[in-house]
Amino acid sequence: MNNHPFIFSDLPKYRILRHLLFWGFWWIFQAILYSFIVRDPTQTYVERLRITLFEAFVFLGPQIFLAYSLIYFIIPRFLLRQRYLLTGFLTIIAFLITAWLSWIFRNFLINPILVHFTDAVPQVINNTNACYTEKNKLPPGVPGKDYTINSTLLAGLRGSIITGGIAAAIKLMKYWYVKEQRNLQLQKENVEIQLQVLTAQVHPHFLFNTLNNIYSYTQQTSPIAAGLITDLSEILRYVLYEGNKRYVSLAQELKMIANYIELEKVRYGNKLEIHVKIPEKTDDLYITPLLLLPLVENTFKHGASNFLENPWITLEITLQDTLMHMKLINGKMDAKDVASAKSSGIGIANVKRRLELLYENKHELHIINEEDVFILNLKIYLKRIDENAKPDIDA
Repeated sequence: MNNHPFIFSDLPKYRILRHLLFWGFWWIFQAILYSFIVRDPTQTYVERLRITLFEAFVFLGPQIFLAYSLIYFIIPRFLLRQRYLLTGFLTIIAFLITAWLSWIFRNFLINPILVHFTDAVPQVINNTNACYTEKNKLPPGVPGKDYTINSTLLAGLRGSIITGGIAAAIKLMKYWYVKEQRNLQLQKENVEIQLQVLTAQVHPHFLFNTLNNIYSYTQQTSPIAAGLITDLSEILRYVLYEGNKRYVSLAQELKMIANYIELEKVRYGNKLEIHVKIPEKTDDLYITPLLLLPLVENTFKHGASNFLENPWITLEITLQDTLMHMKLINGKMDAKDVASAKSSGIGIANVKRRLELLYENKHELHIINEEDVFILNLKIYLKRIDENAKPDIDA
């Protein structure tokens, strides 16, 4: 999609140009189309084209009202949210309003202006009245004006249906194409992230240090060593078997993070000051797997680095209905040691990208990176899945 910014970009310069070209084309197309309708035999084609150019331009007003009502209000707020009855009702109302606006523009703007600048229009109006009077065999004394009004309304309704259909089709085709491309990109990135997690996030340095600690405790106290082995095996099992799912329960994700923290505590020993607050009850909330681990790993990488004399970390996760709020705070290494630090796993940049793909308009990520402290605030509206829907969480 980045290769076609004119079609898909939301930058104002591209959006304005797209809309101007569309309405310019639609104006010229309608003017040429209706210029072939002979309403006055005395008119030349050029005269008819001049009139239809003016008429088509004025009728763009009602058509623009309808198109933007559909693509910016009815479709995104009702159709895409599966509120089909309201969608149908509001669409009919929009069509009727557009037809009514077309009648007003015809009788109170187009006709008076054309009457003022050309003598052809009165003849056209008279011909139209005579045509409807003859066709419908009106009784004597009944004027043909009401039929002219009805014909104008019907013409406006027909035009609104055509314009609305084109606008809705373009909007929906673009929406479904973008969604499909985003899903394909997400699948590709999920595969890459799983490989990166195995090779980088749970990196060899961490594994070797953990295994060394397990070995040390095995020689001294077997219960502690058994606990460490259990924590490590649960992390690896989670990465291998849960990491390829679309959603996992929040309880699973938090349990994995808790295991990771316990292993890191052993790694850093008593020199690390850490405060962790994780909710015990997560109800039926679900989250994309391995979304929070890079943030926690990054905190340990820089907040509990060996470069720091007094490392400290604070992790707090709270829930309010479906809103999860994660707050991470850690001290940073001295400026003189920053150059010695290596990059941290898959990095926050990749987490931001996953959030944009997976939780578009459903998350807030704020990072404060000061001289001696790093603060990360993440809010996500999680998915609530019923018991009967759990088989679909792999989709």
